[in-house]
Amino acid sequence: MITKSTSEPEIRQAITKVRHPEIDRTLVDLGMLKDMIVEGKKVTLTLALPLMGIPTEVKDYLMSSVRRALANLDVGLEVTVTLAEMNPEERTKFLAMAQEGWLG
Repeated sequence: MITKSTSEPEIRQAITKVRHPEIDRTLVDLGMLKDMIVEGKKVTLTLALPLMGIPTEVKDYLMSSVRRALANLDVGLEVTVTLAEMNPEERTKFLAMAQEGWLG
């Protein structure tokens, strides 16, 4: 049990370790996590997807991975993850990194 408040740097550090399940890179590296706001025990962030039409199971897995990383840090955090679609530039960068990082 964590008795002190979890700091924003600790939260950001935990987020940077969340890895994509099929691409050998973190969600931060892939540009998928952005707009994180930490207000006390509330954490709000955006999960940017290359396309909104990806399977629901994949969306759910990615959101659960983010929530799990933060719960492992501090179970008292209230985490809100919103979904957004990458813009064309972000998508191009994501796809280039995905090609390099596919797990085989």
